[in-house]
Amino acid sequence: MLLLDAEKGITAQDLSIFSLAARKGKGIVVLVNKWDLIDEKATNSARDYEKELKNRMAPFVDVPIIFTSVPDKQRIFKAIEVALQVAENRTKKIPTSKLNDVMLKAIETYKPPVVRGTPIKIKYVTQLPTYTPAFAFFANLPDDIKQPYKNYLENQLRSHFDFQGVPVKIFFRKK
Repeated sequence: MLLLDAEKGITAQDLSIFSLAARKGKGIVVLVNKWDLIDEKATNSARDYEKELKNRMAPFVDVPIIFTSVPDKQRIFKAIEVALQVAENRTKKIPTSKLNDVMLKAIETYKPPVVRGTPIKIKYVTQLPTYTPAFAFFANLPDDIKQPYKNYLENQLRSHFDFQGVPVKIFFRKK
């Protein structure tokens, strides 16, 4: 859990701790404490605050953000519940057959780019036996797959298999 002060916002040190946790493959829940002290609580203030936080934490924006207040005892238990859910997401194992069914359809929908006149073909995907979610995609030209397509595949994994709050690693291997 990364605890932020609602009045100060996210500081440079908070961002460095966040990026270190993401690089190490840790599950992350962001708690914005002292939410009761924010004066101008308009209808969309929490949504706007959350949007600003996610802009600062990009590219890893699929983290739960919870607004808490200790004196008012607001959403303290929800923070624990969400942290347990993120811990469960971190150790989630997806059967290879289901993974291939979903991801190969996504690859068919948005094909990898053509490199030097040769289309990149991804034939197979499997989850690696690591403690954090890591996936290996087997392709004919694994070194030529660029970052935008990796981001697309990561977003597809997140949308279909609920890896909220957990960094997902993607590797490409020669088939």
